[in-house]
Amino acid sequence: MKKFVLDEIDHQILDILIENARTPFTDIAKKLLVSAGTIHVRVKKMEDEGIIQGSTLTLNYDKMGYSFIAHVGVFLEKTSMTQHVLESLNTIPNVTVAHVTAGKYNIFCKVRAKDTNDAKEIIYKIDDIHGVNRTETMITLEESINDKKRMMHAIFKEL
Repeated sequence: MKKFVLDEIDHQILDILIENARTPFTDIAKKLLVSAGTIHVRVKKMEDEGIIQGSTLTLNYDKMGYSFIAHVGVFLEKTSMTQHVLESLNTIPNVTVAHVTAGKYNIFCKVRAKDTNDAKEIIYKIDDIHGVNRTETMITLEESINDKKRMMHAIFKEL
C-alpha cells in the first residue's frame, strides 16, 4: 500500500484545523495564499486517505461543573471478561476514555466528575461491574500538557 505524502501546505492546513476545526476554507486559503478550492481538494484528499477523520468540538467541562478528573486502573478477574467490562463501562457517561492496556492494569479509564463524592460514586459503579476484581484510582491535580500539534509537527520533521 502506497504511503500518502503530505506537503507543507497540507501541514499548514492541518495546523489550522487542529486549532479550530470550524475554520472556514476561505479563511485558511487567505492565510496560506492559495485558493479556497485548493483547500477543499486537499482536505477532501486527506479525509479520503483517512488522515483527517471527522472534526471535534472541545467542551470546557470546568464551566459545566465537571472539573474533577480521576484515572482509574481496572484489574479484571479474567482477561476474557474485557469486552463485557468495556461494554459496561460504556454505560457510565462519566467514563470518558477507556484503554485496554498491557502491564499493571487490564483497562485504564479517565473519569470526569463534579467533586470527590461524585467520583467516589462513579468508582463504586465501576467496582460493581461483573468481572472487575478491583480498581486503583489516581486523581489529576492539573492537566499540564494537552497539545494536539506537537506529534504532528514531529511527524512532519521526520518526512
